[in-house]
Amino acid sequence: MKAKIFIFFSIGLLVYLIDIGLNPDDNAKNIYISDQEITSLISAWKSQVGRNPTEDEIARIINNLIEEEILYREALLLGLDKEDRIIKRRLAQKITFLKQETLTDKPSNEALINFYELNKNNYYIQPTFSFTHYYFSAENNSKARSNAAIKLILSSSSKIKSDPFFLGKNFIDKTKDEISRNFGKFFSSNFNEISLDQWSGPFKSSFGHHIVLLKDSKPGYFPLITEVLNQVEVDLLAAQKESAVTTYIDQIKSEYKIIINPDLEF
Repeated sequence: MKAKIFIFFSIGLLVYLIDIGLNPDDNAKNIYISDQEITSLISAWKSQVGRNPTEDEIARIINNLIEEEILYREALLLGLDKEDRIIKRRLAQKITFLKQETLTDKPSNEALINFYELNKNNYYIQPTFSFTHYYFSAENNSKARSNAAIKLILSSSSKIKSDPFFLGKNFIDKTKDEISRNFGKFFSSNFNEISLDQWSGPFKSSFGHHIVLLKDSKPGYFPLITEVLNQVEVDLLAAQKESAVTTYIDQIKSEYKIIINPDLEF
């Protein structure tokens, strides 16, 4: 294996020396591949494939790296990086990541507590509701049928003919946001006045009408920070990274002159 790699590098070195002889002043054509770069590529290859690369595979890894570098430099010489939105976006993302990675310190308990108190509403646990319902399709005279059904139920009749609902009949520990997603934008507002263990309605949804039996409800609350500590830390680090990028941009903005056509019409 070492012999093949040695031959590979020997050929590369020979090409390099010939190039220096023919172009002694052309330093732009020099390509230096560091040990760390090769080791990193081999490690990444091993992680993806699940085994060590063979001699030929190592040679191909290195050769691909060299060819990629050559093509990259030739592209720069031809100015192919100019006015390319994808390349600009990628480079902007890369420097953003670099600035974000400068934040390596773990947040202190004091910082976590302060962040939690300032953003407490983001961690509010919403009230939840458990209920069952009868559904009456809008395509089948839902309002009249649901009104008749609630009268039958309240008069102790259990023979209710309803329609099948695509999400089922019973719902457990659903927040108002979840209820709105399942039944339509305004349906959850009815739960503000529904009494426990009592049939109520009919209530209109995006699909028709429903009569509802509320079986259980749990009030909303603000959790202790210890209950959401991991999420608070994730959110704080994300906020710090965003702040680091914003601060960096604000610091260097003054170095740039922005020119925009004032007569441009959209």
